[in-house]
Amino acid sequence: MPKVHFVLPDGQMQTIDAKDDWSLMEAARDAGVPGIVAECGGRALCSTCHVIVDEAWVEIVGPPDDLEAITLDLAPDVTDASRLSCQVKIRPDFDGLMVRVPDHQAGY
Repeated sequence: MPKVHFVLPDGQMQTIDAKDDWSLMEAARDAGVPGIVAECGGRALCSTCHVIVDEAWVEIVGPPDDLEAITLDLAPDVTDASRLSCQVKIRPDFDGLMVRVPDHQAGY
């Protein structure tokens, strides 16, 4: 099971075990990662599961598709490394993946 590291808005890090073929959002929600709300249930409609992929991992994770990019356009604090965690499927080569939960999600 890959380990994924979430850097939280307060600077703390939460490391979780993520099951292959789950979305990053499902793994985060199952582990209780703060700030990953997923109000739309993983349909790429709300951006409440927005994460920023560490630069070392951007190419490995890959870019958002068109629907995800449209939804990300509606979110605050978007960067070139932003992804909706509901659209990132966990793979074995994601072991050590690091993502940041954006500051605006600290209140969730």
